Amino acid sequence: MFDQLGVIGCGLMGGSFALALKKAGLVKRVVGYSKSPSTTEMAKRLGVIDVAAESALLAVSGSDIVLIAVPVSATESTLKAIRHLLTPKVLVMDVGSTKGDVVAAAQRALGKHINAFVPAHPITGKESGGVQNADVSLYQDCQVILTPLQQTEPSLVQRATDVWSALGARVLKMTPENHDTAFAAVSHLPHLLAFAYFQSVAAQPAGRDFLSLAGPGFRDFTRIAASEPSVWRDILMANKAEVLVQSQRFRQALDAIEALLKSDDAAALEARIRLISEARAQWQLAAPRQPK
Repeated sequence: MFDQLGVIGCGLMGGSFALALKKAGLVKRVVGYSKSPSTTEMAKRLGVIDVAAESALLAVSGSDIVLIAVPVSATESTLKAIRHLLTPKVLVMDVGSTKGDVVAAAQRALGKHINAFVPAHPITGKESGGVQNADVSLYQDCQVILTPLQQTEPSLVQRATDVWSALGARVLKMTPENHDTAFAAVSHLPHLLAFAYFQSVAAQPAGRDFLSLAGPGFRDFTRIAASEPSVWRDILMANKAEVLVQSQRFRQALDAIEALLKSDDAAALEARIRLISEARAQWQLAAPRQPK
């Protein structure tokens, strides 16, 4: 049980965390701060937070657990703003989708308080952000990746693990470098491709007509193209090197399939598709159950 949760960034992720902690009976009071006062007031009106703070520092005052749910580009300035009230007993986490830049920001901003920081990445979300879309069950059955630093207090890593587990999440630990390499492949590149693909269709002279004919497959494939632009700008820029590596790998795979089309090699094309289809089916069988 925590006495007070300080949420900095009362949007989808921060709001859902607050609701989940409340429902689980893990916190007595929630104090929230957002850059936009209207967001904080809405969070209070919806019962997501109990008290609206006027600054990030005031949201931390008296809190024994702090969640930073701001764009990754704002991590360093946020940590600088709150570091004076951090103690070795305060658990501080973020929810950023990249970890190398977040860890570097924490090392620059926190100084001696770095041991309180447990970088975290919940693998969940919605296309529509904002506190009005906060969901008490958002973290159930999702994976949460923790990337603790060498200086992180081990007892706080355990507390972070316990908190996410109590919300129904499966907790894994890895290095920030391995995290960013993996998620460039399975999250960041897919978003980049969805953005580019949707644009390639919509921007054609007959694009509007094509879109009117699109069915469930197109909707499924392009769903993430509706994601929040500023969030994905930050993610793609922060993990640029790894995303570009994965983009090149994708380009090579696409080139290989295009070559089979150009050579009219139908048998080889079918064989290639079969291998991919079977691999996808096997992955689906082995993959953990995902939230609906």
